[in-house]
Amino acid sequence: MLKQLAAGCLNAHYYPDRVMNTMTTEKTVSAGKEPPKMPGSLPFLGHMLEFGKNPFSYMMALRNKLGEIGEFRMFHQKMVLMTGPEANEAFFRAPDAQLDQSQAYKIMTPIFGKGVVFDAPPHKKDQQLKMLMPVLRDKPMRGYARVIVQEVEQMTARWGDSGEIDLLKFMKELTIYTSSHCLLGDEFRYELNEEFAKIYHDLEKGVNPLAFVFPYLPLPVFRRRDKARARLQELVTGIIAKRAQKPEKSEDAFQLLIESKYDDGSSLSAHEITGMLIGTIFAGHHTTAGTAAWTLLELSRRPEQLERVLNELDAHFGADGEVTFQSLREIPVLENVIKEVLRLHPPLIFLIRKVMQDFHFKGYTVKAGKYVCASPRVSHRIADVFPDPEKFDPDRYSETRQEDAKPFSWIAFGGGKHKCTGNAFAMLQLKAIFSILLRRYTFELIEDKDNYQDDFTQMVVQPVSPCRVRYIKRKDIKEAAVESMRDNIPGMQAGPGFQIKIDRELCQGHATCMAEAPELFQVDDAGNVTVLQESPSLDLLEKARKAAKYCPTKAIKIELN
Repeated sequence: MLKQLAAGCLNAHYYPDRVMNTMTTEKTVSAGKEPPKMPGSLPFLGHMLEFGKNPFSYMMALRNKLGEIGEFRMFHQKMVLMTGPEANEAFFRAPDAQLDQSQAYKIMTPIFGKGVVFDAPPHKKDQQLKMLMPVLRDKPMRGYARVIVQEVEQMTARWGDSGEIDLLKFMKELTIYTSSHCLLGDEFRYELNEEFAKIYHDLEKGVNPLAFVFPYLPLPVFRRRDKARARLQELVTGIIAKRAQKPEKSEDAFQLLIESKYDDGSSLSAHEITGMLIGTIFAGHHTTAGTAAWTLLELSRRPEQLERVLNELDAHFGADGEVTFQSLREIPVLENVIKEVLRLHPPLIFLIRKVMQDFHFKGYTVKAGKYVCASPRVSHRIADVFPDPEKFDPDRYSETRQEDAKPFSWIAFGGGKHKCTGNAFAMLQLKAIFSILLRRYTFELIEDKDNYQDDFTQMVVQPVSPCRVRYIKRKDIKEAAVESMRDNIPGMQAGPGFQIKIDRELCQGHATCMAEAPELFQVDDAGNVTVLQESPSLDLLEKARKAAKYCPTKAIKIELN
């Protein structure tokens, strides 16, 4: 149980989804009945044994038996699982004062550091989280594609015409290089490459289930964790001093944190910067590596889907077309494949919150002291939302079907105002990786296709390792047929006029809208968005459409008058 519970806690970090409003309504504010309970609870253990065998199968069984809300027990702790779009919305829109994340992050305190992010007081935590937002905004994102392409080409430079790789191992190495290079800077990517890799490995191993209950036991794995944390802080302190002597300033997350100030004017300490840098890499490495591996596996299982992706990439880029931020936006077939991979193989088992104030949902009341959790994997397999849910079908997200259009139905990146702030970077990274890999090589499964399965014993769900595939250099790359693919969103053609609506609970201040349509949107340094024209002219409709389309949190809606 502790391993799976810890998995939920850790994964909540990967997808921070704190929001400001509750779904509690006038109809549900009074005390209601308790959620239905799963039978079969054992003395002391509760449902731990069944859950531990396969948490996904257990939660699916709970959903099938009890519906969108149901209670089970892990040791002495009462857990309430909520699944489906309406339950997800109630979960993700609940305020921190009601459903608290911080209780689930104790396992990470020795790694991030005391007083850092989720161990910090709420007002300080909010300021720390906002400090990282600028590196995920539109302007710096435009430079990341080049860096990711460079890393992919370096990793594959010695492959030759054919060979075999452990796909998961390869993707883990590649994504740690791309993430550290884009977000942390050249020192971590080049000067500290080997030492940083060892430090990261020891920190990663410190995310041990025992840490959820006994984070400071004198165990070798925890001693190595603490030693690695201290060494990293020593290195960070040295880099800060070196950067202070340089006239030119870097534009990475590291420099951003060095220059950041709290509201009272004080700077971050080396201890705080170290913890936040660790969090930056933890947030995107394992999850992206597993998704990248599953994308190649699913395409290799289905030649017809792989052919569609190759046709798109060949038509769009040809043999040597440049991979840019803009060009990566114009490959919807690959993007829909990645979304379908994330639907079927979300990296997290569940997200957890501790109930601090009684929580109400559809006539049920979850009492303070219990935990509630949401499961993307279960919610993504509800047939009423995603018909034939076990089928791998990227066309679910086409303009004609839009099965993910209902709010809080597709929650691979969490939901609400503070859904994964790095979701745009994750998609950019994945699309850039495959825009190079799939144009250079084809891939074949070495094992029987059914032997490639999710590993539920790990903190973050990934394919079972080893995960071996064969690569073969392509000889049949077609020349580029088009320079770009034009948007064609039904119902959005020019009409008598249009209005722009912003869901400010969802907006995170990425400033993508301002980059697409500066005539219509203004985003200040605090991430607050202003619509500049109440009644825009029709010649700006296309720009408004792109701002809505590319908004990472889907906070913009364009309505025709």
